[in-house]
Amino acid sequence: MTMTVELGGKVAVVTGGSRGIGYSVAAALLDEGAKVFICGRTGDTLRTSLESLGCAGRRDRVDGVAADVSSYDDCRKVVHGAANRFGGVDILVNNAGVGVFKPVDQLTVDEWDRTVGTNLSAVFYCCREAIPLMRQRGGGYIFNISSLAGVNPFAGGSAYNASKFGLNGFSEAMMQDVRYDGIRVSYIMPGSVATEFGAPPGSTKAPESWKLTGEDIAKAVVDLYRFPQRALASRIEMRPSQPPRKK
Repeated sequence: MTMTVELGGKVAVVTGGSRGIGYSVAAALLDEGAKVFICGRTGDTLRTSLESLGCAGRRDRVDGVAADVSSYDDCRKVVHGAANRFGGVDILVNNAGVGVFKPVDQLTVDEWDRTVGTNLSAVFYCCREAIPLMRQRGGGYIFNISSLAGVNPFAGGSAYNASKFGLNGFSEAMMQDVRYDGIRVSYIMPGSVATEFGAPPGSTKAPESWKLTGEDIAKAVVDLYRFPQRALASRIEMRPSQPPRKK
């Protein structure tokens, strides 16, 4: 009989877990019985999300902290905050991300640094802190939320493409670093997802029904975790089944 790994009692860290894909992943992991520690950039959004995630008797299994994951010290605060609160770390979901889309000559140095710092350096920071904690537990699982922009460059996407291309390469190399420690690594590359990502501040535009949802990505995380341990789906591409036809 093939044995799968269950999520009940596992401790998960989800960066960018206060909204969008991260919130959906955190909710799905809680539904499966995991303990979840999230972070978000602003305290108000974080508190609202923790209240929502903690409903239905789950408040003792969810906690979090405000953090800017482009800061190494903040990443340490997140990962070790989870370990201190729940006793260790079994799962890390590197989800936090930003997107700035401009031609290279119009992109500011701060925008470049913020994009690469959040989408790539933060993943390194969190993984560097989480891997020793996972080894102490006998293994773990790291999920990096990348993008189809990590294999498909486009005009105006220099910073975002660079961060996601880099994330894919980082994930592939790290997978080989830690595979014999019982730590699995997968990176998920969604296409268009119906979240507020990339929307102008204050936008009230309704999400388009053809797009993927945060719940779709969350299901991929849960399903990958449950794969038999002898098998590793290290790279997953996800795209809408029926995007609008090109005219």
